[in-house]
Amino acid sequence: MTENELIFDPNQTPCMDGWNAITEAFLGLYPNQAEPKHFAPELPYAMGGDDPLDGVSAYDGGDFWHFVSYGLSELYAKESEDKELSGMGFELTLKLSKNALPDEEAELENIAALMQSLAELCFEQEDVISPYEYIYTGQEEGVDTDSKSKICGFITLPDELGTISTPNGKLSFVKLIGVTNAELKPVLDGHWSVKDLADKLGTDCTDYGRKSLL
Repeated sequence: MTENELIFDPNQTPCMDGWNAITEAFLGLYPNQAEPKHFAPELPYAMGGDDPLDGVSAYDGGDFWHFVSYGLSELYAKESEDKELSGMGFELTLKLSKNALPDEEAELENIAALMQSLAELCFEQEDVISPYEYIYTGQEEGVDTDSKSKICGFITLPDELGTISTPNGKLSFVKLIGVTNAELKPVLDGHWSVKDLADKLGTDCTDYGRKSLL
């Protein structure tokens, strides 16, 4: 997935109501960023490409980058029979701290690719990612490009944008937060809930440079 500076013009491209609803929600948080960084596959999924998301945008939040996926909900015309939900009913978000990013552009592309991988699993398994869940990868190496971080898995929380209504139905923004294997162990063992771990972290940012709580 490469960065694509193309900005979709709703006056020129028909049936982008779902896409525009996501963009408008994020513009509410970042009103001066009409052209965020955008990462798109060379060949869209609908045209035979391998990547299920049509794109991932990254907004500059000052100390962090705020990512959002495009493609788990219905971006264009309404196709599903479920009138209440847009597509799978959610899009993924993630806040990546600018701390400990020696090659920032590479890490931004890496997050976009990671979201693509999670979206592919969602489609293959027909699985919805909801808030207060965990994603255990089983790997011990970090998810960063150099595999030096202790961040190996994720928990999920509601994004501050919550749930929005679009012309294609409702969708919720579900935030990924990077955690370490040691932090996930009490959750896997049933000693902590995901909310317990989130409270102990005290942040909704994924920080590749932070030490593990345990």
